[in-house]
Amino acid sequence: MEWGQAVAVDAVAEALKNNPDIAGVFVQGSETSTTVAHPIQQISELTKKTDALLVVDGITAVGVYPMPMDDWGIDIMITGSQKALMLPPGLAFIALSEKAWKRSETNDIPHFYFDLKKERKNLKDSTSAYTPAASLIIGLRVVLKMMLEEGLDNVYKRHDILARAARAGVQALGLKLLAPDSPANSVTGLFVPESVDGGKLVKNLRENYGVTFAGGQDHLKGKIIRIAHLGYFDSFDMVVALAAIEMGLLKFGYDVQMGAGVAAVEKIVNERY
Repeated sequence: MEWGQAVAVDAVAEALKNNPDIAGVFVQGSETSTTVAHPIQQISELTKKTDALLVVDGITAVGVYPMPMDDWGIDIMITGSQKALMLPPGLAFIALSEKAWKRSETNDIPHFYFDLKKERKNLKDSTSAYTPAASLIIGLRVVLKMMLEEGLDNVYKRHDILARAARAGVQALGLKLLAPDSPANSVTGLFVPESVDGGKLVKNLRENYGVTFAGGQDHLKGKIIRIAHLGYFDSFDMVVALAAIEMGLLKFGYDVQMGAGVAAVEKIVNERY
């Protein structure tokens, strides 16, 4: 499977059919290196008919997309504090279905810190098995209050609008998306022109324009840049992002139509108002 493509549901179905002893299916809700959203609901329709557990890395999906565990049949959901929950790194979250809890009863793999049964027992007594990151938990209360006041449907809508705006801005500049068929609402990846070094572009934009982007990894290093639009990002962050890309590309000698990306962004983010 090429980077930038979502996992094929048919391939998962075939693997489950041919290997009935599969214990778990592991997949990201959205994957930031390849800027792809994976078809979690369709995959859950497959796993809930089997003994396999569906384990979802929701680190850049929870708070960006609706992912109702019970309704869809997700067995284990994992996320962290540092993405859509808008906090520093330091908190990890895990939720289990009853199917997953039953599996944990027969788990004999040696473990200590990740003893979920011990954690569950302590939670019933309103405490934790180990020393918690208390300051981050207090911050989490504030974040969750902010999200509930905005309304979860509005949170998801905002992420959708910002993602569509970023993609529209990129395409208005004639640039190619990394994941055109199944793009994530958490981050947008774009190929820089062949004449431009993506690493140098990212460094220039950060040091001279004060705008930070992520570069590519592995074989995409120097070939792509990534625009984040999750958590506390808002409409004008996307305007600034595309304006910076336009100015940076011009600086590196690419014949860019100044304002085209910004105009495409503005047209879509205006849907919010």
